[in-house]
Amino acid sequence: MYKIRILPEILANKIAAGEVVERPSSVVKELVENALDAQADRILIDIENGGRSLIRVSDNGTGMSRDDALLALERFATSKIHEDGDLFNIRTLGFRGEALPSIAAVSKMTLVTRRAASDTGVEVQVHGGKIIHVADAGAPPGTMIDVARLFYNTPARRKFLKAVTTEMGHIADVTAAMALGRPQVHFILNHNGRTVKQWSGTGDGVLRAADVLGREVRGDLIPLSGDAGDLRISGYLGPARLARATSRSIYLFVNGRRVRDRVLQHALFDAYSGRLVKGRFPLAVLFLELPYDQVDVNVHPTKHEIRFADQRRIHDGVRDRVAAALADAERRQWDAGRSGPPAAGRHRESGGSVAQEPALYRTPSKARPTFEMFSGPAHDSVEAGAVEPSPPHAGRPPSDSGPVRSAAAHPPPDQQPLWTPRGFGDLSIIGQFLGTYIICQGPGGLVIIDQHAAHERIVYEALKARSGRIDSQRLLMPETVELGFEEARILETLIPRLDDLGLELEPFGGTTFVVKSVPVLLDDRRIGPIVTELVEKAAEIGLEGDPETVLDACRMVMACHNAVRANQRLQPEQITRMLEQLDRCHDPDHCPHGRPTWIRWSVQDLEKAFLRKL
Repeated sequence: MYKIRILPEILANKIAAGEVVERPSSVVKELVENALDAQADRILIDIENGGRSLIRVSDNGTGMSRDDALLALERFATSKIHEDGDLFNIRTLGFRGEALPSIAAVSKMTLVTRRAASDTGVEVQVHGGKIIHVADAGAPPGTMIDVARLFYNTPARRKFLKAVTTEMGHIADVTAAMALGRPQVHFILNHNGRTVKQWSGTGDGVLRAADVLGREVRGDLIPLSGDAGDLRISGYLGPARLARATSRSIYLFVNGRRVRDRVLQHALFDAYSGRLVKGRFPLAVLFLELPYDQVDVNVHPTKHEIRFADQRRIHDGVRDRVAAALADAERRQWDAGRSGPPAAGRHRESGGSVAQEPALYRTPSKARPTFEMFSGPAHDSVEAGAVEPSPPHAGRPPSDSGPVRSAAAHPPPDQQPLWTPRGFGDLSIIGQFLGTYIICQGPGGLVIIDQHAAHERIVYEALKARSGRIDSQRLLMPETVELGFEEARILETLIPRLDDLGLELEPFGGTTFVVKSVPVLLDDRRIGPIVTELVEKAAEIGLEGDPETVLDACRMVMACHNAVRANQRLQPEQITRMLEQLDRCHDPDHCPHGRPTWIRWSVQDLEKAFLRKL
């Protein structure tokens, strides 16, 4: 007797349906995509009992003839592909020809459709994949599909459905995502006879984005638009302060199709690098348009996953455009306050009080670095080893690295500066609060600076800009560090990279390492915890990743340990120097970990708070 058998057609159809129809929201997605492909501009979605009892999608699209309606229920029947070459030039959301037969195989489906040129429509009833009734029917132009009793003939699948509210939540999310990608289409979502949500077809992308993401973010959305060769990138970004705890507010569209793609997500996170703290996710809506033959959408039955012909080009193009848009928005945010009343004077002329405490740093005889060691000279010539970080130029992503100079301060004679410094050096210092926050008066109101975050950014950029090995100091008594087995393996791999940062270590047997030299900037810090944190950060990133990324993470750890702490009093001249150094930083708005370095309360905000102006 044969062990291998041909599956019965009905069983094969049920298995195929499992690839396409995961839950009620999958049905909604497939049916709405068909409606959009039919050029509908009004789509009505009626749901009963979370999709268990009924899913009805009605549209005013082109509709189908009687013969086409019957063929559409056959497996692999489609009007969108005719030859092999069409698979690599797909312009529609649906194309496999399996959505309708797969849904019909696990439900009781009724299809009513009519072409505008026809006098009558057609009604087709399908139960469990078998056509049981076909008849003429009166209907408006377009298509209406009822999917009743989903999974009625596959009870094992039906019992895995979640609560009604959960399934309805998935349906609402899917509908909102498709509405976000097509602002010109009017969507209506009803549940149990009540309207849950309605998206009017205004065609205004900003209104639709605010409608989906939350109306409170409308005024904060950063528009994005740009080209990278034949790649067109547009959309809306949320500033770092609107970051969310999950990635649910990230919407990626490629040629009108919503996708989940690691390349695009990594590019987005890379652009936000240094602006978001760990565990936070940006709010973003990205639309990519590129030649259809440059992207493969035939990767997965649900069509969520795609593959680019040139992933690196797409990644870098998205990263650079997003980073440039964020940097431009941050510059405008600072400059917006310059229209306010003028400051009382430069901070070095201010009479504001700052607590008079002993100097923050020890004398150079102990090799303890001062602010000047990280900033470089304030004149045109840059001495060997000195660093003068510069602000970014327009269109230049914050991922650039290497020694840079202040082009804004010294532009070529025939070129105007593309960007002027933030103007931290022009703030009028009022004092410190809790030994942690620097309070200043600026043209636009009250500016509060987190001294640790600001100094951490200064030190980090100085470390990143330095070429060659960082100055180190040899320990009279080498210090030993004990690690776990896996941590020891990681540290062995890190040793050459740490040597460039001035941290010299050697294996000392087993999982013990001996520290022989430390960077000058860490000469008075406990080195054991720093080494442990460096290893943990490298483990989190993964040593198989980009070596520069691992090295950059090590710089962040060192900058954090070197920066001034909270509850630490600063001398007026130290604050003055810190603010001047911030002006020369590439990204003065965030510490390397993404926390903001400053906030501003405008004069208008203060007047409203005190009811001086309503």
